[in-house]
Amino acid sequence: MYTSAMRAVFVMLKTDLGHVTEVANAIAEIDSFSEAYSISGQYDLLVKLYVDDMNGLGRLIEREIHPIPHIRETYTLLTFEAFGSSKQ
Repeated sequence: MYTSAMRAVFVMLKTDLGHVTEVANAIAEIDSFSEAYSISGQYDLLVKLYVDDMNGLGRLIEREIHPIPHIRETYTLLTFEAFGSSKQ
């Protein structure tokens, strides 16, 4: 559940060929999950998470995302300020 103290984090993922839906469904089970999109370009998925502890973000990526089968690579983007939205 989102609270105003939480920060949005985006993670782009490369998956093994043919496993985008499987990976997206597994990531949707993570507590901090907000939404995921299949995307074009160098990465296959764009995942939005909300975290309340930026110090724990590395652990979240390492312990909850990296172990998901068929993820080949991740790229994490931190956010600072949201514009045009009621969520930060």
